[in-house]
Amino acid sequence: MHQHQYALFAVPVIAFLEAFIGVGFFISGFILLTVCTILYTEQIATLQQILPLAFGGAILSDHCGFYLGRLTGRRFHQTQYATKRSNLLKKAEASIVKYGGWAILFGRFMTPIRSFVPLLTGASGMPALKYSLYDLLACTLWTLALGALVTGLGKFWS
Repeated sequence: MHQHQYALFAVPVIAFLEAFIGVGFFISGFILLTVCTILYTEQIATLQQILPLAFGGAILSDHCGFYLGRLTGRRFHQTQYATKRSNLLKKAEASIVKYGGWAILFGRFMTPIRSFVPLLTGASGMPALKYSLYDLLACTLWTLALGALVTGLGKFWS
């Protein structure tokens, strides 16, 4: 394996971290976009290599958040982390209650709440299968958007 190929391992890790509860608040999606664009434009990796890795990191992160929400339930709202961000969490939770699966779809594209939606959805008691289906669709659309951005930015990069 060529040394540059190891850079591919960063894709699922960054995709996971930028969507994981708490960490995602500090890891920008711009980092993932930049890494993917460089890998693509420098011909280190193809979209067929990059996008499945990004998808895998994203869906794994979302499901970890969902099951963490199921595990902690309402106790999460009593943590210091949650009380500091109560306004943001209330808005996200109101969207989940009001829009259900649509909140999962739109939440994947909204950076400020992306990492909280899975946890809050799990805490709300949404059935796992229903969540998984909506999240599968959301991550698929997000991955397609990432690919479009990478190829679009790649034209400016090279």
